[in-house]
Amino acid sequence: MTQWGEIRHRFLANKLAVVGLGLVLLLFLTAAFAPLIAPQDPLAQDLNNTLQEPGNGHLLGTDALGRDQFSRIIYGTRIAVEIGLASIFLACLIGIVIGALAGYFGRATDSVLMRIADVFFAFPLLIGAIVIIIAMGRGVMPVIISLAVFSWPTVSRLLRSSILSVREADYVLAARALGADTRRIILRHIIPNSIAAVMAYAAFSVGGAIVAEASLSFLGVGVSPEVPEWGNMLAAAKDFMGVKDFLWTYPSIAIVLTVLGFVFVGDGLRDALDPKLR
Repeated sequence: MTQWGEIRHRFLANKLAVVGLGLVLLLFLTAAFAPLIAPQDPLAQDLNNTLQEPGNGHLLGTDALGRDQFSRIIYGTRIAVEIGLASIFLACLIGIVIGALAGYFGRATDSVLMRIADVFFAFPLLIGAIVIIIAMGRGVMPVIISLAVFSWPTVSRLLRSSILSVREADYVLAARALGADTRRIILRHIIPNSIAAVMAYAAFSVGGAIVAEASLSFLGVGVSPEVPEWGNMLAAAKDFMGVKDFLWTYPSIAIVLTVLGFVFVGDGLRDALDPKLR
């Protein structure tokens, strides 16, 4: 069996990982086909049918403006996927570059880059993100950038730690002896053999980014209030807690299932890519 075959076998043997993969695939399909799945326009208001209980033509009820809750949750998957994936992808790009440089060169380079990472570690994620969003303005892109800016230090430290354990490996020393340049050694030999922990962390972190994005919108500093997004739905529901609990229950379930999906996938990837990390 090939290396990737073994990885696939270990991943599929993890039942929770398979469940998580199913949830993540369902999320992606829902986001991709939202216009076909949603029964109504998520922005359409019907002031004659506000705060309707689930049923009566609205599967999950309507909000205070008469907007269909089910349609808004379906379209909310698009924002969740876009921000969650994009912010972690950007964070991984930054973190991989900095972690690779710090781990491979060491000494002064390592010290300077890790001190920069420490500066970003000092800021709580949400507070730092709020500062950036206030400076840039509300919207999807500012949220993506703000989450990425305060997420890359963990990636850089994970990769740096892995690189420190492989940079003196025989295959790296052989590449140096054969005259391979630094760029080739890092891209061809160092990163591919050090990336397992980063891949698992990335899967875990997408769920965290989705929660952070929903939190920012709930606090009123994320995407625009009219956008069908789970945090916005929770913010609109807070005035009706204890009265119309369906307004916050279903968006909360969507968030929980999404986060669990990515956590299970991340756990499965960790065990499949490197069983020693269990």
